[in-house]
Amino acid sequence: MKRSILFGICSFILVLVGVSFWGISRNDIPHTIAVNGECLTTAPRDKTAITLRVTTLADSAAQSMRDATAQMAEITEYLKTLPVQLQTTQFNSYEKTEWNRDEQKSVVLGIETTIAVEVSANSVDEIEQVLSQFADKQNVYSENLRMYTSPEVLKPIMEKCLSVAVENARVRANALASGDNKRAGRLISVSYGTNTSDSATPTNGLLRTKMVMASSVADAAAGTIVSRDTDVSVSVSAVFEIK
Repeated sequence: MKRSILFGICSFILVLVGVSFWGISRNDIPHTIAVNGECLTTAPRDKTAITLRVTTLADSAAQSMRDATAQMAEITEYLKTLPVQLQTTQFNSYEKTEWNRDEQKSVVLGIETTIAVEVSANSVDEIEQVLSQFADKQNVYSENLRMYTSPEVLKPIMEKCLSVAVENARVRANALASGDNKRAGRLISVSYGTNTSDSATPTNGLLRTKMVMASSVADAAAGTIVSRDTDVSVSVSAVFEIK
């Protein structure tokens, strides 16, 4: 009998503790609201770049590669005298073929070697000088002329835009919570995505005149390389505690 009474008392105490613990845990769960926020801004395009490509054709792979390497070495030596940055973007050698209609078969023209280097500079004038220097050089092709925003310039602008997007999300959360006389509290979690319109403007073929990238007819008439700023957008999905 005593054991039954003792067992019943212990069971009752455990039930009370469980109910109390469940109530505390339930009350500890914060009320939250999930909202989106956006930021749109621009970043100046501080870099201008051009790709110089050397393409040679010879009967043997060794001769083709020697010709291409020698010509690229001459180009590189000149570019070292300018305040520009260089990066090799292509180096390959392959058998070049062409379809012969008379013989109705593919014929081998030789071994073609291609070496390409990207030349970038802070000044547009330096790239224009490069274009003029190699405009009439045999086997040298200039392409992919473009202006872009460097990572060093883009990073702080992106970070500031992210902060603005989060703040916009908080304003939206406050507007939604105000109907219940509540407001957005601490930020619990956030995820974000970024996008830039820093696309290249390609220019194919051998450049024999000064190239022009213009955002208007007036700019084109001025004969200068210009470009609009880079469009930057940041979107966030944020979760706030509601107080």
